[in-house]
Amino acid sequence: MSLIRPDRRKTLGLLAGAAAGGLAGCGPRNDGRTHLRFWAMGNEATNVPQILPEFERLNPDIKVDVQALPWTAAHQKLLTAYAGDSLPDLSQVGNTWVSEMAAIGAISAMPAFASDLLTDQFPAVLETNEIGGRAVATPWYVDTRLIFYRSDLLQQAGYDAIPQTWAGWKQAMHAVKRVAGQDKYAVLLPVNEFEQLLTFGLQGADPLLRDQDTRGNFSSPSFVAALAFYKSLFDEGLAPVASSTQISNVWTEFERGWFSFYFSGPWTVGDFRNRLKPETQWMTSGVPGPTGPGASAPGGSSLVVYRSSPHQEAAWKLVRYLADPAVQARFNGITGNLPARESAWATPAVANDPAIAAFKGQLSRAKAVPKVPEWERIVTEMQIVAERMVRGEYTPETAAREIDVRADRLLEKRRWMIEQGRAS
Repeated sequence: MSLIRPDRRKTLGLLAGAAAGGLAGCGPRNDGRTHLRFWAMGNEATNVPQILPEFERLNPDIKVDVQALPWTAAHQKLLTAYAGDSLPDLSQVGNTWVSEMAAIGAISAMPAFASDLLTDQFPAVLETNEIGGRAVATPWYVDTRLIFYRSDLLQQAGYDAIPQTWAGWKQAMHAVKRVAGQDKYAVLLPVNEFEQLLTFGLQGADPLLRDQDTRGNFSSPSFVAALAFYKSLFDEGLAPVASSTQISNVWTEFERGWFSFYFSGPWTVGDFRNRLKPETQWMTSGVPGPTGPGASAPGGSSLVVYRSSPHQEAAWKLVRYLADPAVQARFNGITGNLPARESAWATPAVANDPAIAAFKGQLSRAKAVPKVPEWERIVTEMQIVAERMVRGEYTPETAAREIDVRADRLLEKRRWMIEQGRAS
């Protein structure tokens, strides 16, 4: 069931105004070929033209016109284009946007002839692309967050690897702090970022939302335990009470040992290799959980074909090409993006990289987050409350209740629409 009424398009159109017209792009040229309009973001937009000539060679009747969007503006531009009936034929989208784009009826469900694209995928990533049990998007590349750590300082502290339980990891953090110096910290957990706390919260068996994802479930025992663990890292001096804007340079601070454990994704592999001094020893590790190796949220980007496109068959041909394991392996070599197709991880460039190895294990333990359009706003409120907890305003229990109150407020419309559906 759509969670946004059809008249939302008119409302969005009034808000968007003339901006939608600027997104329409160039119309198809009269050269006898089908011109596909493909919107991509950031690094992918810059580099995808390198792999498109082969697609156009195999499909001489199709020309792909790539339009680059900055990540900071992409989400709003897609909504604006939807309101103005000017969406492209297909685009890259963040995995967390899929539910929203599906809710407003913007994207095409995967046709039967493309169902083989659902094989050879990481289960949690695939789940983020399914709405109502049906795939509506195709994973393009994947990422997740795990821990980058100073392997030299950890070894000096007496550990060959990060212990995979919360209790063991905390002991290792105290040991590393003693080696690095009491004026330093063990782990960086910026208080204005939600990803680290969300990762801790995913370790429990309790879902983060309840009642058909219409109410918060942050007061569950497992999430309260995650809040307590998170808070203890600040209380015990293992993490600085600081926002990301207060950290002048992550690479410099990691290099000088101001912190030794850092949550991030695969993009940091290239950053560390390019920016850290060669003598700085580091490695990646899976996320510890309460009793063993822990979960994390699946990330990355997917490809969607829009219902408004008059070129459905051609658009799905391009999706199939970009989702091909060999093409994804080549794209990994160009961009460093982790392939969505599991078989592509067997290619030497991916398989032989020790810093990448931990990502495959972490992706196999990934857990999809709730697929509601309000999710990004909910986790933002979660982190606002968590920061106030860290600063002493809440206990873990009272913080959990406050997050539930805020989540319930954001989900009010969803509850109303589901109740209306039951009554009709």
